[in-house]
Amino acid sequence: MTDEAEPAALDSRLRAYIDRIGSREPAHLAANRRVTEAAGHSHLQVSPRQGQLMALLVALVEARRGIEVGVYAGYSTLWLAEAIGPRGRILACDHDPEITARAAADWASAGLADRIDLRLGDALETLNREVAAGMAGAYDFAFIDADKARYIDYYERCLALVRPGGLIMADNTLWYTRVADPDCRDDQTEAVRAFNRHVAIDERVDISVLPIGDGLTLARKR
Repeated sequence: MTDEAEPAALDSRLRAYIDRIGSREPAHLAANRRVTEAAGHSHLQVSPRQGQLMALLVALVEARRGIEVGVYAGYSTLWLAEAIGPRGRILACDHDPEITARAAADWASAGLADRIDLRLGDALETLNREVAAGMAGAYDFAFIDADKARYIDYYERCLALVRPGGLIMADNTLWYTRVADPDCRDDQTEAVRAFNRHVAIDERVDISVLPIGDGLTLARKR
C-alpha cells in the first residue's frame, strides 16, 4: 500500500529526506510502479520503502525459496526476486490472468522470470497442494497481500510451509488506520482485526508490527 495512509507521524519533509538518503529502487521496479500509479491503482501495491525493507529482510535470512500470496502487477515480486538471487525461486499465487500477464512481462524484461513460478487459481488450494506434496518446512519466507477474509487461512498454510526461523510478512495489517477506529465495523476491517488477534496470541512465532505503508506484520517461525 502507498505511504499516504501511513499512520506514523512523518511529515512531508522528513519523508522526503528518508527517501533521499535511503531509497534504492532500481529503474525497472520504478517503471512497473509508475504504470500502476498512472492507472490509479497505487493502493494495490507496496510502497518503494516497504518493498526495499522486505527485500532486505529476505536477504538477511538468506532466503532461497519463498511464497507470495497476491501478486497483482508484480511490483513486490520484483523486489523479492531480486533479493533471493539467481538460485532462488518464488511460488507466486494469484487468480487474475490479465494483470499478472503484465507482471510476467516485467519479470521477463528484468531477467527474473526464471526465479518466479506463477500459479493462477485459488491461492489457498495452491498452498494446500504444496502441503500435500510434502513441502512443509521447505520455504524460507512468505508474503501475504490478498483477500483479507482469508488472511488467517493463508497464514496457517504459510506457517506450515515455512521452515523454523523463516519469515512470514503480512501486508495491510493497519488497514488505513480503521483497525483502531471502534466505529469501523465493515467486513474487511473486522477480517484484518481477526487476523491481528490471531497472530498476536500465536506462540509459534515471534512478531513485530511495523507502521510502514498500510501496516506490515512480521512473524518469525520459532
